[in-house]
Amino acid sequence: MSMRRLLPALALLAGLSAHAQDVGYLPPEALAMRALAAQPEVRAASAAAQAAEAEAHSLTAGSYEWEAVLIPQQRTVQPNLRYREFEGQLSRRIRLPGKAAIDARIGMHTVTAARLRIDDATHQAARRLGHDWMAWLRASLLSEQADAQQTLLRQAKQALERRVQLGDAAQRDLDLMQAELAQLDAEVLRAHAEADAARKALVVTYPQLPLPAEPPPLPDPAPLPGGAAYWRDLIISRSHEIGIAREDARRQQEIAARARADRRPDPSIGLRVLDDRGGAERAVGVVVSVPLGYRYRRDIAAREESRAQMAAADADGVALAIAREAQATADLAMARYAQWQAMHAAAAAQEMASARTRRAWELGEAGLGEWLLAARSARQARAQEVQARVDALEAALLVRIDSHELWHDNEDEADGTPRE
Repeated sequence: MSMRRLLPALALLAGLSAHAQDVGYLPPEALAMRALAAQPEVRAASAAAQAAEAEAHSLTAGSYEWEAVLIPQQRTVQPNLRYREFEGQLSRRIRLPGKAAIDARIGMHTVTAARLRIDDATHQAARRLGHDWMAWLRASLLSEQADAQQTLLRQAKQALERRVQLGDAAQRDLDLMQAELAQLDAEVLRAHAEADAARKALVVTYPQLPLPAEPPPLPDPAPLPGGAAYWRDLIISRSHEIGIAREDARRQQEIAARARADRRPDPSIGLRVLDDRGGAERAVGVVVSVPLGYRYRRDIAAREESRAQMAAADADGVALAIAREAQATADLAMARYAQWQAMHAAAAAQEMASARTRRAWELGEAGLGEWLLAARSARQARAQEVQARVDALEAALLVRIDSHELWHDNEDEADGTPRE
């Protein structure tokens, strides 16, 4: 590789490495994977995979079994002449050449799709865990911000009370400050309740995941390394849903092939033994039976062929939907980062304006109402910045989860099937 091509590749790898390491605000990988494995949908998918393996084994063995027939009877020729007789037959239907191989391939695709469904269930649980975890961090950070603003306003109220006692400020200013503090107290109670609810939701849903006493600090969001197109293609190439749809389509193609093969019916071969007239007559023969139906088997083959075409079209539809979703997910992460940058600058400007207005109020150059309005705007701007920060981090987290860079086992990038 030339140096001109090597340098961009190294830069991309460095960006990916930095992006992957900046996850201190997330639960440890091992604990997260344990919590995901314990989710009901993941356990149900694992049980379904075991059932699929049993089904595959049964297809390989075949449904035809030995059948024994025994007919004991008594014959009366004359009133005083009776014979003990019996007929016995042992037979088994036999799959024609090629059908067993088709059945084995049907079982193979069934098992592969079932294993992919375990991965997909884990993936969906990972998306939910990411959303729930970020909801807790968002609510906790907003609660901390409200506490800090409450502390600052209480300090300002105490200072104003001293000024009122000294006659340096009017009682109406203290009343206005008290009303503002009461409104902020209500906001603090609401923020505490939302943070407590978000934490309890995590505890109930993921009991295997111990939560820290205090939420971890959040880093500044960063743009996606490599750009949206890189992550879009990675999400598509590793999609479990596309892999499942393709395996289902391949399985249905094999079912259609089996139906076409069944237009040649399987024969039944057996051994028949007769013992008549008390053993005076005995016979041993070979029994061969072949179904003679035609139209029913032809129609079944046509039905399964149509279903195979439908499954192939469904797989194409799933691939298209995943491509659209992957593009939207990557684009959203880029957009959320830009929105956070704008909100970060706006919050800083609002806080600076609030600080200057407070200073003007303290010097008597502005009214208390003007400062309280500026402080309220600053609080709202900082809350919006917190929302934008968490939204940007969550959007980037979703990209990493959907691309299987986080909380997933190693997988084949070609069709989403697990590596051996």
